[in-house]
Amino acid sequence: MDVLKRALSCPKAELHVHIEGTLEPELAFALAQRNNIAFPHASVEALRAAYDFSDLQSFLDLYYACADVLRTEQDFSDLMLAYLRRAREDNVVHAEIFFDPQTHTPRGVSFETVLKGLEAGAAIAAAEWGMSTRLILCFLRHLSEEDAFATLELALPFIDRIHGFGLDSSEVGHPPSKFERVFAKCRALGKPVVAHAGEEGPPAYIVEALDLLKVSRIDHGVRAVEDAALTHRLAHDRIALTVCPLSNVRLCVFEKMELHSLPSMLAGGLCITINSDDPAYFGGYLGANIRAVQAAFAFDATTWREFFRNSFDASFVDEAQKEKWLAQVDAHMLALA
Repeated sequence: MDVLKRALSCPKAELHVHIEGTLEPELAFALAQRNNIAFPHASVEALRAAYDFSDLQSFLDLYYACADVLRTEQDFSDLMLAYLRRAREDNVVHAEIFFDPQTHTPRGVSFETVLKGLEAGAAIAAAEWGMSTRLILCFLRHLSEEDAFATLELALPFIDRIHGFGLDSSEVGHPPSKFERVFAKCRALGKPVVAHAGEEGPPAYIVEALDLLKVSRIDHGVRAVEDAALTHRLAHDRIALTVCPLSNVRLCVFEKMELHSLPSMLAGGLCITINSDDPAYFGGYLGANIRAVQAAFAFDATTWREFFRNSFDASFVDEAQKEKWLAQVDAHMLALA
């Protein structure tokens, strides 16, 4: 079996996926019909044709418009189950999934509706396929600190069902420091925190996420290699970077995959995981990202084993479960020879 086939069939975790970004056009149209919503695009084909993004903001504009079809617990359950069903095809056994309450609550959809729906979909996947999930509440960084604190208050009655907090949306002009006090409160609740940084924003945003937000993972982080001291720090401290290669190319962070910073990140000793980000919009789920990376760089089995081990090492599950999954990765990838 060649390296690509072995990598695709290996058990793996996905640590950077936005559940709203898994909304496929077919499901979006079905939910619009179920909820009697007038959809802004005439057909599935017309919607897919709109997926030609020049930057992060052009994507976000469409992303938020499509999310309007999500209204009920059943909608969120269907969305979660559709993602997990597709992730299972790529041999994802554990997923840590971002959700954005601020995309929904201003539309009159309650926090509880979102959470209960996502949990219901995850429960079906756990019962039927044995899949493991964690939910990470993300704050939208283009909104205010006040709005983030209000969202945190909405989350407090359900805090035992939330596994971490994150920061996403438009990076440029919204540094992590904007949310230092919010993240301090999240950490005081005993929850791990992560943040998007160093995608469109500069390496300095990664430094802020580490020093001010005190994150345990950096989401994206592809610009870290522009700062030698930061690269050394990330490597020394084994801070995982949840890299999303197809997303980076589709949002014009890199002109093409062959220009991605992945080889430089590896050379710098960084702890890299491979993820899909918003797969409905960026041309593929985790398997498609693996195929695209392998086509560009022809990594060996040892490198892919490292990526998959990192995905479990950096996850928010207990050490005993991590050890079980790590043993499965080793058995699978080392059997290549």
